[in-house]
Amino acid sequence: MSLVAPTLEAFFTERLMRQKNASPHTIASYRDCLKLLLAYAQQSTGTVPSRLDFADLDAAVISGFLDHLEHERGLSPRSRNARLAAIRSMFSFAALRHPEHAALIGRVLAIPAKRGNRAIVSFPDTAEADALLAAPDRSRRLGRRDHALLVLALQTGLRASEITTLRISDIHLGTGPFVHCTGKGRKERATPLTKTTVTVMKNYLAERGGRPDEPVFAGPGGRSLSRDAIRRLVERHATEAARNCPSLSRKRPSPHTLRHSCAMRLLETGTDITTIALWLGHESSRTSEIYLHAHLALKERAISKTAPPGTPSRRYKPADSVLAFLESL
Repeated sequence: MSLVAPTLEAFFTERLMRQKNASPHTIASYRDCLKLLLAYAQQSTGTVPSRLDFADLDAAVISGFLDHLEHERGLSPRSRNARLAAIRSMFSFAALRHPEHAALIGRVLAIPAKRGNRAIVSFPDTAEADALLAAPDRSRRLGRRDHALLVLALQTGLRASEITTLRISDIHLGTGPFVHCTGKGRKERATPLTKTTVTVMKNYLAERGGRPDEPVFAGPGGRSLSRDAIRRLVERHATEAARNCPSLSRKRPSPHTLRHSCAMRLLETGTDITTIALWLGHESSRTSEIYLHAHLALKERAISKTAPPGTPSRRYKPADSVLAFLESL
């Protein structure tokens, strides 16, 4: 067995699990990335993963792997950079255990992240969101489940991964109703619920039944809906809703666009960016600034308050002595 295999095992068991206590999502993401890398290296070198050495994973191979992800697997620059971050983390750990490979590892760590275009955030507006909520057939049990999920997602802005982990005990519908969830980085947060959402969830949970530790949104087998299942659910109802609201088809709705819709509604009501960041569970308020760029109405209101070019600025002059006295105070 080569040096790579035991280093890889120690990276997951010692560094990620024991020392960093990384979340299951992080471990799964790193695992999937490194599985792809080892498969690519085996295809490139003809060496099975258990016999790969660091010389088989030099900067040229890693760069080729990243290009493979981008051009053949269709990953965006952002997703490519996420894979590079996982590789850097593993090689940084390897540098401490195998200083004899410092030069090779240094060249891998020097591979730069790739910059990509930042598209304007796409989100369903009020009419499109209403059409989406009307799409599920509420005469059927599954339709009522899907409707409750869409209402909760649009109002709270929960991530798909957060919805999958919700348990019945996380929904509090008494005085001061809220939903409790654990988000990225295992940060816990409580998101208040509106009267409409409370009514929908009360009716749904009364029909749903079940123990407090059971998932809120379950599939036919009683297990929690997966992220892919939620994505397909949103896409299916969006296709149905687009028949009555054609503009919705151009938005390519997904669970994350529902999250964007929640953020934009908060912004429209005058909620500040810091509060929106806390609401959505963002690590920093800078992450939430993408919504300022996307909100055209805010820009239109700002420009309406500015004077047209060439218009002379004038200072207010009181027309009465009493008003002049009050102005001077």
